[in-house]
Amino acid sequence: MNDVIQASGLARHYEVGGGLFGSARTLKALDGAGFTLRAGETLAVVGESGCGKSTLARLVTLIEPPTAGHLVLDGVDVANADASAIRRLRQRVQIVFQDPYGSLNPRKKVGTILEEPLVINTDKRAAERREDAMDMLARVGLRREHYNRFPHMFSGGQRQRIAIARALMLRPKIVVADEPVSALDVSIQAQVLNLLMELQEELDLAYLFISHGLSVVEHISNDVMVMYLGRTVEQGPKEEIFASPRHPYTQALLASTPFVDPTRRAERVVLTGELPSPLNPPGGCAFHKRCPIAMARCSVERPELLRYGDVHVACHAVDS
Repeated sequence: MNDVIQASGLARHYEVGGGLFGSARTLKALDGAGFTLRAGETLAVVGESGCGKSTLARLVTLIEPPTAGHLVLDGVDVANADASAIRRLRQRVQIVFQDPYGSLNPRKKVGTILEEPLVINTDKRAAERREDAMDMLARVGLRREHYNRFPHMFSGGQRQRIAIARALMLRPKIVVADEPVSALDVSIQAQVLNLLMELQEELDLAYLFISHGLSVVEHISNDVMVMYLGRTVEQGPKEEIFASPRHPYTQALLASTPFVDPTRRAERVVLTGELPSPLNPPGGCAFHKRCPIAMARCSVERPELLRYGDVHVACHAVDS
């Protein structure tokens, strides 16, 4: 399989504040993420709000440039690409947003919404664009007559199917799915996840799948990257992460994941305290103030992301 994303040391920092009454501070929204994603595979990025998931999505979709690090998309080094190369790359990387009620223009019919990427990025004629839109509607499980309807006439699951269809109109190689089922009923989530997996197999898509929790990503992902306050704390094959999580934060996420099978229910891990502010992160390991097994070393020395078999973990307790 071909690598469609190669990322190392990706960081995105923002200068916040300043002005008349204070000095500017640096918010490290993303502080050194690295991974490789191959065609036809899914990397799930998991963590609480504020951990850097959406910032990573903005870098991969070229909405924002990285402050530091190295990003190669479909063989093109983003840092050295000119404007025309960036425009071509944006066609190969598309995004499906979280809210199907807010991501579709209510004033436009579905056909117009689907054809818009083709109008902007290709020279196809109207008849070709219409046929492409009809074909994509069928691929996502909708009917041809839906072409002339407005978004408000559809359910949440159907709207997300339309959003997926729009993302695929330019035949991208990479799709960033930013919490694509979290706004849907549980009964509909499985349908949309199954659709995404079918389209991945059919079109050989690479997914960067962003989620708050581990419950949604178990069946769709190949690899999992767990993030906390802008940094990766554990990363590896899905089977390893679910069977034997090593970082206490991953263990806490897994323990809070509901499973129907009682044999899979992990012992509850209680986290104390609140998520620290990224403007004022704790010294040492950013997780140490909430960690149930924190040592003195954790408050002064930040753990590096080290390899243990097939899994990378950033935790001093793994060494002890």
